[in-house]
Amino acid sequence: MIVFLDFEASSLRKDSYPIEIAWVFEDGRSTTRLIRPTPEWTDWSYEAEKIHGITRGLLMAQGIAVEDVAEEMLRELAGHDLFASAPSWDGKWLSTLLRGAGHPRHALRLAKSDEAFATAARDIMGETVPDKEIRQLVREVIAATEPPVSPAHRALPDAQLELERWQKVRRVAAERTQGGQRLMALAPDGQAICGSMKPSKKDANSS
Repeated sequence: MIVFLDFEASSLRKDSYPIEIAWVFEDGRSTTRLIRPTPEWTDWSYEAEKIHGITRGLLMAQGIAVEDVAEEMLRELAGHDLFASAPSWDGKWLSTLLRGAGHPRHALRLAKSDEAFATAARDIMGETVPDKEIRQLVREVIAATEPPVSPAHRALPDAQLELERWQKVRRVAAERTQGGQRLMALAPDGQAICGSMKPSKKDANSS
C-alpha cells in the first residue's frame, strides 16, 4: 500500500533531527507523533520553531521516545511503499530517527511523491501516453494544490496534502482518459475529428 510521510525538524542544518512525524495510508488512515529528542540531539532553530510552532519544551513534555516511534514505524510501515515530497530531507531525518533507536538507517526507505503521482497517472492513462504528458499532468496538479502560507507548518497536514495530490492525479488522469475515449468513439474508423476539439458557439455561450 502507498504511504505518504512527512517530518518536521529542529532545523535545516547538518546536525538537525526529527521532532515530528506523520504518515498517511492511501486509504486515509493516519498517524502523527511528536518525537522527544535524545540527549545527543541538541540542535535547535528558533526560526524553524516560528514555522512549525513546536517548542523544545513541548517535545520534552509530550514527545514519545525515539525507540518507541521507530518501533511503531517499523511495525506499521515495513513492506509498504513510502513516499515524501522532499525525500532528500525527509530521508535524512528518517535515517537519524532509525539510527537513534539502534536500527539500520535503511530499514525503511523513501521515494519522491512525484514518482507515486506519475505511476498513478500511467496506470490509468496507459503505456502509450508520452512521458511528457504524464509529467505535465503531475506538475499541473501540484501547482493547483499548492497551499497558502499557514502560520504553523505541521507534519500531518503536509502528509495529507500528498495523499490529496495522489488522489487528484488519479481523478484528472481518469477524466482525460475518458475524454479521449469519447473522442475516439466519434471517429470509430480512425477518421480525424474536425474542429480541432474547439467548443461550438453554443457550448461557449452556455459556459
